[in-house]
Order: sequence, then structure tokens, then C-alpha cells
Amino acid sequence: MPEFAELLEGYRRFRSGSYPRQRERFEKLTLEGQSPKLMIIGCSDSRVDPAQIFDVDPGEIFVVRNVAALVPPFETSPGLHGVSAALEFAVQVLEVKQIVVMGHGMCGGCRAALTRELHGTEPGKGGFIANWIKLLDDAREAVASEHGTTGKEAERAMELAAVGVSLENLRSFPAIQEKEAAGTLKLQGAFFAISEGVLYVRDSDADEFRPVE
Repeated sequence: MPEFAELLEGYRRFRSGSYPRQRERFEKLTLEGQSPKLMIIGCSDSRVDPAQIFDVDPGEIFVVRNVAALVPPFETSPGLHGVSAALEFAVQVLEVKQIVVMGHGMCGGCRAALTRELHGTEPGKGGFIANWIKLLDDAREAVASEHGTTGKEAERAMELAAVGVSLENLRSFPAIQEKEAAGTLKLQGAFFAISEGVLYVRDSDADEFRPVE
């Protein structure tokens, strides 16, 4: 696991290697600003970096990462709505053309939602996570009734169901509803299986995930 000193070594390699090779791109991004056409909502898990998985250059994707790649439903109650603010910026300011929700295998947040191992803990001791993953409570009931609450099969089912929950919640945002209806914004579900190194894409019509060839 790299410590900060090792990160600085990585920065030095970036400055001497990648940066000079992409100097023109960085200068263009500086002058023209960012204009990505795609937003990815992914998990904070250190093993699933969207930029690495999709092999994209700086400025090509707008990324928001959080525990279990979750999107809360639209609401206007007082609070700090970080994901909603990012969505608002991506959809209204950047005018992205597509939003991809990317779940992943071995997701600790989805496992905790399934087992409820953090249920009842205090904020700072697991409570913040427990409150966040309550977003999956309804989906969890369906998964638990069919697969139980432990084991790889149940965990994978929960991980895939979580992608569906976030897609459903995205459609609760009025601006997203309008743009999707107008055909100017598309929503897509995806899943990266860490153990296989394979990306699966959600077929919304068949409600299933299929591996990318």
C-alpha cells in the first residue's frame, strides 16, 4: 500500500512521462475547460478506478464515486446533497449525454447492506455507512428472500440490484426525466467483476448483465 512519499514518486513519473506526452491536451483543457460527454457514478473502492478500466484521457469522463456507487432519490429537504449537486452540474452545466452507473464485485457496501452488519451503529463507528446503504433496503429484501444474506451468489445479486436502484433513483430527478424523454440523455448500468477483470453491461430490456466481448 503506497504511503504519501510513494505517491510523490508517482507524481514525479507523471511529470516526466505522461504529462509531457499529453502537454497539448492539458493546455487545451486549461484554455477551453472541461466538456466531457459522459458521467460515471462508481464506487469509492480502490480497485475499481473508472479512468483505468475504460482507459480514458484527462477530460473525457466526469466521475463521482461513493460507497456502493449509490444515487439517492431526488429530494429538496435541507442537507448536504453531494451526489445530487454533482448530477446537477453534470446534467445542467456540462450537459453530458450519458450517465453510467458502474457497480463492482466484492463491494463492501453492498455486502453490509445485505448482512446489515452495521445496523444500529453510531455515526463515526459505522453509522454513516449504515444510513447511506439504507438506500438498498427494498432491493435487499428481494435479494435476501431468493438468495439469503451470505455467500457469493447473494452478494453478487445484491451488487447487481444496487445498480438498478441507482438507475431508478436517477429517473426521479426532473431534469433527467426531461432529457431522457427528449432523447438527449441516456442512462446505462454496468458492473465490473474484479475477480474476472470483466465488464458487464446491463441490458435494460432483458434486465440482465452481459459481458463485453
